[in-house]
Amino acid sequence: MKKSLFILSILFASLSVAQSKEERANDFFDDFKFSEAIKVYTSIASEKKKPSLDVIQHLADSYFNINDYQNAEQWYSKLYAIKGKQIGESNLIKLVQSLKASMQVEKADELLKEYYTNPTKLKMIMLQKAYLDSISKTKPKYTIKNMPFNSQKSDFAPAMYSRGLVFASARDTAKSSKLYPWNKQPYLDLYFTNPKQEDFVPEKFLENMESTFHDATIAISNDGRTVYFTRNFIKKNKLNANADGLSNMQILKGTIADNKLINLMSLSFNSKNYSCGHPALSADGKSLYFTSNMDGGYGDSDIYVVELSASGDVVSKPENLGPTINTRGREMFPFVDKEELYFSSDGHYGLGGLDIFASKILPKGEYSLPLNMGEPINSNMDDFSFIREMASTSGYIASNRYGGMGDDDIYHFEGAKPINCLEYSGNVYNDITKEPLERVTVAIYDEDDKLLQNSKTDANGYYNFVLPCNNTSKIVFAKDKYSKKTVTITTKENPEEPSFNNKVYLTPFESLIVKEDNVEKINVEPIYFDYDKSNITPRAEIELEKVLFVLREFPDTKIKIESHTDSRGKDAYNLELSDDRAKSTRRYLVFKGIDIDRIESANGFGELRLKNKCSNGVKCSEQEHLINRRSDFIIVAK
Repeated sequence: MKKSLFILSILFASLSVAQSKEERANDFFDDFKFSEAIKVYTSIASEKKKPSLDVIQHLADSYFNINDYQNAEQWYSKLYAIKGKQIGESNLIKLVQSLKASMQVEKADELLKEYYTNPTKLKMIMLQKAYLDSISKTKPKYTIKNMPFNSQKSDFAPAMYSRGLVFASARDTAKSSKLYPWNKQPYLDLYFTNPKQEDFVPEKFLENMESTFHDATIAISNDGRTVYFTRNFIKKNKLNANADGLSNMQILKGTIADNKLINLMSLSFNSKNYSCGHPALSADGKSLYFTSNMDGGYGDSDIYVVELSASGDVVSKPENLGPTINTRGREMFPFVDKEELYFSSDGHYGLGGLDIFASKILPKGEYSLPLNMGEPINSNMDDFSFIREMASTSGYIASNRYGGMGDDDIYHFEGAKPINCLEYSGNVYNDITKEPLERVTVAIYDEDDKLLQNSKTDANGYYNFVLPCNNTSKIVFAKDKYSKKTVTITTKENPEEPSFNNKVYLTPFESLIVKEDNVEKINVEPIYFDYDKSNITPRAEIELEKVLFVLREFPDTKIKIESHTDSRGKDAYNLELSDDRAKSTRRYLVFKGIDIDRIESANGFGELRLKNKCSNGVKCSEQEHLINRRSDFIIVAK
């Protein structure tokens, strides 16, 4: 069910006497009868030393679609051996997931590095891998247990309702005469149970909701009156097919009244040409997230969002969540908890199969880097249907991991306490204007400089995060063309009082420079020297701290140093003196930790570039001569 995104073929190819073996296998494959297709394709492959690419592809896909990842890996590997990087990203993702499900993690990682040459994509994968590696070394955040109401069939897609749980299940034997071709299980229905009563027998959800085919994946409004759920396109109790002979899935909206479903309607973005499913409501009920394979997406299935009116009607066109969330693989089963988006994916770096990821919902429709939730939430098989109980660290997931009761099982997870010890929040401001800064990156690293969290400030410069217990975290605030700020916080073993209203100030680069005659210089008071001297004075050190600040905060900046003297003394002597001053200044900056390669040159110009009238023979005061004894810091790269 989760694999097909609820796509159901209803028009079957007619068999002719002259039909070849491969044509017969293709018909099985097209009708989602993958077990039958495997038998015929395997027979074809055994008859030839070199099976065709089509046979290899179909065998790999057939095994993958029935969750037989070990056999899928063998055939995807054959495909990769023949086609190399021309295998296509979708096939590459399935090969990687099959390798991980087969516990060949290192081989999968090597394959990713070999395949992806795009530095942006590879960096994203490596960041996700680093995060997953880091949390794998810590105590698990959750405990998990299989729920007693699971059946031997597929049970998944839990949703909180009243004092219980609504979920999708194929357990109904009354439909056994009409089986879903994909997995040969009855069509799905929605059930209600009370998970806190182990003897509670799940019962059909609502008196009149059941249809002849699939009813699954439901979202329920906070007041418990409005529901959105997934169903086949049906007309007169029969599947309603499109021009290609497929009955896709749609999302329906209805109202609950007296334990019945009324006012049933199809949402405006549904189409028989593609499937929509897995509805999820935002916390405020103003947005509906869902999964679809409509045209224009990034991969096999993408996550979209639409806006809702106060009455729950769709008032905007579907908006794809973009490439930070969606990949060439499958992104499915969204769930929103406050400003956090949870979803399942096999295109992001994970443990194998579908994994559950978390991403912060940022301003202007953007999202933070999705991070894997790690074990035990995820396994090397398919993990999906994440939901969280309100105001709790507990919730439910579904998984087909080993050791379950059936095909897909529902598991309850509970936060292992204490994991997080300190809520930390505040605002980031422009140090010059004192105005709030939005879209400042707030990255949190552990003691080994591994990324723990990553988010951005909102329009008010606000940030908020929770730090783990018994840990030292480094919080880095950064924004392009601004200085960087690092704060280190150490937490103890037990939770602490929240720390609010923390203020961070970042300095804009433009405020640190000045332009003179189309030349950009670090904006400092002239670096003065004592008469006839080249050593750094205490007064000069004060100004050089400003130079050091720019060079430290903006590591791409390079400079050249130009030193000058007044007109007193011989010209040749002044030229030598100024050169000594320039090089003395460079030595000082290098001594303070600046890489010498960032100082392009350090040269003296003697009295060639006086800033006032005080040339040879002109009578001037000591203060007027002092103005000419200076060093400038010219920006040559930034």
